[in-house]
Amino acid sequence: MKKIFIFSFLLGSHQIFAADAPQKDYFFGGIKTAEDLLMVSILGILIITCVVICFVAYNLIQKVNAILKPQQQVDDAYLQAMENRTFWQKLGSLKPLSMEKDLEMDHKYDDIAELDNPTPPWFMYLFYATIVFGVFYLIGFHIIGNGNVMTNEYSEEVSIAEKAREEYMKKFANAVNEDNVKALTDAKALESGAKIYTQNCVACHGEKGEGKVGPNLTDEFWLHGGSDKNIFHTITEGVPEKGMISWKKTLNPIQVQQVLSYIVSLKGTNPPNPKEPQGEKYEASGSSPAADSTTNKTTSSISAK
Repeated sequence: MKKIFIFSFLLGSHQIFAADAPQKDYFFGGIKTAEDLLMVSILGILIITCVVICFVAYNLIQKVNAILKPQQQVDDAYLQAMENRTFWQKLGSLKPLSMEKDLEMDHKYDDIAELDNPTPPWFMYLFYATIVFGVFYLIGFHIIGNGNVMTNEYSEEVSIAEKAREEYMKKFANAVNEDNVKALTDAKALESGAKIYTQNCVACHGEKGEGKVGPNLTDEFWLHGGSDKNIFHTITEGVPEKGMISWKKTLNPIQVQQVLSYIVSLKGTNPPNPKEPQGEKYEASGSSPAADSTTNKTTSSISAK
C-alpha cells in the first residue's frame, strides 16, 4: 500500500507541476528532450512496480483463501452439473441452481441469503481494459503530449475556419475592391448595410449618422474624401491614429460595399442634433485622390469618417 500511495502521489504531483510548465507544441511526437526520457522512464518503472505488487497481492490472496477454505473433493456429480449449465451461466461463470446451497454465505438479513458468485468475466475484462486504456492515455496525453486535448481541438477548428475565411475573402476581393467599388442603391443592399452599420458603427457615428465621437456622416464634409473609393478605403484600412479600427478582418468586401452604400444614402437626411462639419466639402466632380490625401494630412479630428 505504501508503494501504491507513492505512485499516486507522484502522478498527482506531475499533474500539478505540469499546469505551470511550458506547453509543448507536439502531440504523440515522441521523446524529444532528456526531461521527456526521464519522465517516461520513471513512469515505466512505476507501472512495472505497480503490476508486480498487484500480482504478488493476488497470489497471496489465493494462498490465504486456499488455507481458510480447503478445496472440496470434486465428484462426478459436480462435473456433470457444471457441464449442463446454460450458455449464460457459463458466460458469467455461474454455478447451476442445484448447487446454490453450497454458495450461500454465512450471514443472512431478513432470511435473505447472499450467494458467493464471482464477478462476471466480461465485467472483469472490461475493467482490466479500462486500466490499460488509462495507462496509454496518461502517457499519450499527459506525458508525451501536452494534455490540452480540448484546447488542441479548438485551435485546430479555429485554424481551419480561418483558412476557409481567407479563401472566402479572397474570392470576394477579386469581385469588389477599392478600384471598382460603387455605391449600391437597391433596397436589399441598403438593408444589409443598415444592419452592419447598426452593429458596428452606431457607437461612434450615431444611430442616424449624426456623429458622436466620430464625425457626422450626413453632411457634405469629409475628413478623408467622400468618394466611393475614399470611403471604401477608410472603412477597410481604418484610421488608427484617430481611433477608427480597420474593418477588413471583420467585414468582407461585399459587406464593406453594403455599409458604404448605406452611408452614402444618409447624405442630406438632416438628423436631429448633428455634429458640426469637419474636414473639406466633397464634390463628386472635383474629387481626386491627391486632394483627399492633402486633406488627410492637414485636417485633425477626434475620429475618422
